[in-house]
Amino acid sequence: MTADPIRPPVRHRPWPWCRRCCGIALDLGSSRTRAWMSGRGVIFDVPTATFPGDGTVHPVHPVQRGTIVDTPGTARMVERLLGPRVPRHSRPLLILTAPVLGGVAFRAEARVAVESLMPSAVLTVPAARAVAAAADADPVAPLLVVDIGAHITEVVLLADGTVTDARRTALGTGDLDGDTPPVRITDAIVTMVTAILEQDRTVQTVDALRRGVLLAGGGALRPDITYPLAGRLDSPVRPAPAPHLAAVRGAALLLEAAHTHPSHAGTAESAHAH
Repeated sequence: MTADPIRPPVRHRPWPWCRRCCGIALDLGSSRTRAWMSGRGVIFDVPTATFPGDGTVHPVHPVQRGTIVDTPGTARMVERLLGPRVPRHSRPLLILTAPVLGGVAFRAEARVAVESLMPSAVLTVPAARAVAAAADADPVAPLLVVDIGAHITEVVLLADGTVTDARRTALGTGDLDGDTPPVRITDAIVTMVTAILEQDRTVQTVDALRRGVLLAGGGALRPDITYPLAGRLDSPVRPAPAPHLAAVRGAALLLEAAHTHPSHAGTAESAHAH
């Protein structure tokens, strides 16, 4: 009886030349859901909403202020938007962005929501890290990322590519009206940056401020928020390219790196990963 020959590991070519598998980057925001698919780029940017199927005509918002509050609803939305686009017999490699302070609960619920796509592996990445990748930021140097979304705003300190501190407020551009002016968001950001400065006992936050703040999210397109911010922080601020899409674009870059990594040989047998 002869032993089976040892098969060499499968090597995946960069997309779109790799035809063995597909990849999906997904950003589940409170207001907008965005997805990127290998070989196709960003395929949709739509409201994060679904319909319960019980005759209700009003949409349900399954993600609220950075928290998945309706996992079945999120699953229906993901299946409706992505299910028909996944090639038959394919098990996609999938990467999800997650709010830095969303915690284990967000990541766990998000994984449940994408199970219908039959992914070979599900990776999660902090949204701030994805933003840094989209902006081609130095992965080693300290970096302050301010992500101004529709319903939450996060301030995150990255160092060596990892999150070292973070703050969040349940306030975003979708909350602005006559009673809530843009300065409220600017004030909140300054307060959060100050708290990180006071908490951090090293020079990395000062270095990050000196280098400049990286802005992302739809709020980065609001000069009534960002212009005063530079003066209040006494630091340059710069938006990431297409800041409202920065998280999903950065996730796509990280996904492509994971796809060609030797550890990804044989995607059909890959386990869910953190």
